[in-house]
Amino acid sequence: MNTDVTTKLKIMKPANEVFEAIVNPEEMSNYWFSSGTERVEQGKAITWRYDEYDAEGVIKVLEVEHNKKIVFSWGGYGEQTVVAIRLKDEHESTIIEVNESGLKEDDPDIIAKMLGQKEGWVYTLTCLKGYLENGISTLRASLIH
Repeated sequence: MNTDVTTKLKIMKPANEVFEAIVNPEEMSNYWFSSGTERVEQGKAITWRYDEYDAEGVIKVLEVEHNKKIVFSWGGYGEQTVVAIRLKDEHESTIIEVNESGLKEDDPDIIAKMLGQKEGWVYTLTCLKGYLENGISTLRASLIH
């Protein structure tokens, strides 16, 4: 069974604007995490915080290709997964693809975890689209658990 989770969305902004919204913690706080300790750059360990959920996590940035790709590992559900975010520039729009890999196939809760990660990425990318295209910053952290 393939345990990768992939989500794609088209954002009506150029790749450089989408990239900056992901790597800049001040931009990110408008649609995703409340804060980040620094910009996303290759080789760094960065703490991302959700004040609303009293939660934080550390990402390890594995690879960054300016305006094209961001790869990091993080620990969800007590295990490390790898997230690859790819940006395909289509002039005035960008196709953003997020692939998360590393969930354990033999985990008895694998289906629920995959669905949870997929739901999270769809929500995050929807918030990013709303923020970049329309300046909406009130969607962030509005999911109720």
